[in-house]
Order: sequence, then C-alpha cells, then structure tokens
Amino acid sequence: MYDKFAEIYDLIYSFLDYEKSVGMIKDLIENDKLSNGNKLLDVGCGTGEHIKFFKKYFACTGVDISEQMLDYAKEKISDVRFIQADMVNMDLKDKFDIITCLFSAIGYVKTLENLRKTINNFANHLNQGGILIIEPWLRPSIFTPGLPSMETYEDDDIKIARLNVSKIDGNISSFVMHFLIAKRNENVTYFKETHELGLFETEQTKNIMIEAGFETKYLEEGLEVQRGLFIGIKK
Repeated sequence: MYDKFAEIYDLIYSFLDYEKSVGMIKDLIENDKLSNGNKLLDVGCGTGEHIKFFKKYFACTGVDISEQMLDYAKEKISDVRFIQADMVNMDLKDKFDIITCLFSAIGYVKTLENLRKTINNFANHLNQGGILIIEPWLRPSIFTPGLPSMETYEDDDIKIARLNVSKIDGNISSFVMHFLIAKRNENVTYFKETHELGLFETEQTKNIMIEAGFETKYLEEGLEVQRGLFIGIKK
C-alpha cells in the first residue's frame, strides 16, 4: 500500500482543509487534556499534512508504516522527527501528552484483536492525563458495498483519476484503487493498489478504550470527512 500512491497522495486529497481540522483538534486538546506537557504523536501521519500545522503549537513526532509516505513528509517538514513503525506494536521508548490517529488510519489494523493491541499501545505511550484522539473508519452499518467512487485532480501539468468499487468480506472493507496519471510530455501511466480496513462498531471501540484505561467519549460531529471522533483521557 501507498508505494506508488505516495507520490500523488497530496494531490488527490488537496481538497481537504488540514489547517481547519488541526484548529478543531487544538480546541479539543485545550479543553480536555489534563497533562501539562506539549508533546504530540501523530500515528498514521502519512505525508505530514496535519503535522505541518500541529507543529505551530506542539512538539511533534510522526509515525507511519509506509516508508514512501514518510519520505515525502521529511521532504516538506525538516524539523520534526518521523519514525517508520506499525501502530499495532510500535515501541518508541517515549511518552507523549497527545496522540492523534486521523483520517481513518485506525481502520488499517483490520481486526478487533489488533484494535485492542493498538489502543493499549497508545495508552502505553501516553502520560497520565494525556489525550488520545482517533478519527475512525466507517461503521459496518453505514458502509455501502458495491459503491463506485472516483477522485480526480488536475492542473496544467498533471491529470489524475482514481476509481474503485467498495467491497466487504466479513468485517473487512476492501478497495482495489485504480489510478490513471497523465503528466506533461509523458505517456499515460496506470497502477492499482488494494486497501483493506476493518469495520468496527462505535461501542466496540469505546469499550476497548475504556478497558485500556481511558475516560472516553464519542463525538458524532467529527472533522471534515464526518466520521466522528473518539476522545480518550488517560486516567
């Protein structure tokens, strides 16, 4: 995943207002966080678009499983520590006051067992009174299998189309994403990537967070993509 997609990721998602989302999260942190520190860990940070704005307010570290995505993050942000690791079993030998896991990156853990391991791992990396903010993937009840989707991007030098049809197998949603890319003075190229994300009920995630030692709430009104937000304060 993201091997070839990393190069065009920021263009495909250029419609997102990362600065606005970070502003909303900053307000939540200021209202709810109980620890005194200022260290933020962004898990599943991708190319660093959220961190680009988080770093104005917090001492940031970014983690992602994709080396290619981190390469682009390092190119655009020179004064932030980026670490390649899997959120399920990462051990950073450090603790933070804020952990964010945004844009449904948590879905890539795929299973309830891995979700439990991941959230316990987040707890182990948080200071007491620290805050965990998770933007979930879709719930099973609102995921629509068979739905065709398309995202496009264009400027004077590049045109991109990404198409997929959603599928479901048990509690796993899957997408074979097909990409067509036309660059100035180059032949049109094509590639495809398969992405699989676990479908978790809201109560399942809340209960796991509570078991991991978090005082937990779920906000129906989430960020720009409207998937809700889980907020946890480590007891």
